[in-house]
Amino acid sequence: MNPARPFDPHRALQLAGETFQIEAQALLALAARQGDGFTRSVLAMLECRGRVIVMGMGKSGHVGRKIAATLASTGTPAFFVHPAEAGHGDLGMLMSGDVVLAISNSGESDELGGLLPAMRRIGVTLVVMTGRAESTLARHADHVISSAVDKEACPLNLAPTASTTAQMALGDALAVALLDARGFHEDDFARSHPGGSLGRKLLIHVRDLMRSGPALPRVGSRASFVEMLGEMTGKGLGFTTVVDDDGRALGIFTDGDLRRLIERGTDLRALHAEDVMHRQPRCVSADALAVDAAEVMERHRVTSVLAVDADGRMVGALNSNDLMRAKVI
Repeated sequence: MNPARPFDPHRALQLAGETFQIEAQALLALAARQGDGFTRSVLAMLECRGRVIVMGMGKSGHVGRKIAATLASTGTPAFFVHPAEAGHGDLGMLMSGDVVLAISNSGESDELGGLLPAMRRIGVTLVVMTGRAESTLARHADHVISSAVDKEACPLNLAPTASTTAQMALGDALAVALLDARGFHEDDFARSHPGGSLGRKLLIHVRDLMRSGPALPRVGSRASFVEMLGEMTGKGLGFTTVVDDDGRALGIFTDGDLRRLIERGTDLRALHAEDVMHRQPRCVSADALAVDAAEVMERHRVTSVLAVDADGRMVGALNSNDLMRAKVI
């Protein structure tokens, strides 16, 4: 290795710009190279009775892991198998009806090539993503996706740069085409991402978070002020609901209401719940998404909502703290 030259920040920025330009041009040219090979590959994966098994060595392997993860999270069952490990037992993960997506820029990977006879015996469909249509892997493939680029972004034209960018983009293109063909929607995405913010927003319902039963503060319309304070203090939600004999919400009384009455010097001893409650409190269905409850709170500038059943009877309540603990907001 030659001695390093003094660092030149201007040259670094110049090379960065050239890299972006070369890779952007490679992606634009990639679109023109796609045709029947791409569409037939999508159809094979769409009709696959098993799983999509992604394989690749070196940098193509790193890209392959990401592609497998993207496919799996967007409705296409997929996982990555390392070609070297496949030759030592992991080939048992494959079964008839699977689709193998083999990624190799040169199309001459010894590890992948050595698996061809075994994959044929198993009965998989072989899709090869390669930069060389005349390569060994391409000749043995059922379908070929071109990942060819004119040159690498590496100044030596050696390190996989533009070629791996092309592979990554093609993997995303496959995933997008497949999720569209499957009619994959936000709720489907949420089911495969329950720990993410979208999963929490689309999978958590009001009834999952609401306080109910003995934990729900409630009093009758003729309850004394002392009874209301006892309910608010004991249940710790910062409010109490006021209900009729059928369990329907008539109103709500909050800590803020209490402070305002005290500031005005109101005689509290003679008051009843119906005298001080806010009528027509904000309600949501217990079956609504928690994110919908958050939207109601934001729109009406309140910190609590009541949950009701299909008959309009109050079955629970929740506040903004409940939503924050669940990371809905």
